[in-house]
Amino acid sequence: MAEHEAVTDGVPIATDACGAEGPGPCRNADLALTRVFTLLGKRWTGMLLGVLTNGGPAYFSELRRAVPGISERMLSDRLTELAEAGLVVREVDAGPPLRVSYRLTEAGVALKPALTELAVWADRYLPESVLRNGC
Repeated sequence: MAEHEAVTDGVPIATDACGAEGPGPCRNADLALTRVFTLLGKRWTGMLLGVLTNGGPAYFSELRRAVPGISERMLSDRLTELAEAGLVVREVDAGPPLRVSYRLTEAGVALKPALTELAVWADRYLPESVLRNGC
C-alpha cells in the first residue's frame, strides 16, 4: 500500500492508500519529523552541520579533521546527501591544487536555531555517558 499524508489538527499523520491510519512505517509519527531524522539522524550528519554552522565554509580536509573518526568515504557520502537535500553547496576552487569547499545554503543556515536548541537540550538532559567511544 502506498503511504499518503493526512493532516489532523495541523499535524501530518501516516495513512494508507484509502486514507485510513495504517500500520505503515511512519504510523503514529509526525511525517515531517520522520523526514528530518531520516536525513539528520544518520551518524556524522549533525556533526558536519555543526562544524559548518559554527565555522563557516570549510574544505573537505578541514571537515575530515574537524570530525574525528569519520572516513573519507563516509564524509563524501554525507556531504553528497546534504547537498542533494539542499542544505550544503559544493564549490570547486580553481587549482592547482584542486580544492573543494562546502558551505551551508540558506536552508542549511536556517537550521542553526534548531541545532542550538538541541545542544542546549543535550547539555541539560543528555548525560555524557551516552557517547560510547568519544565522538
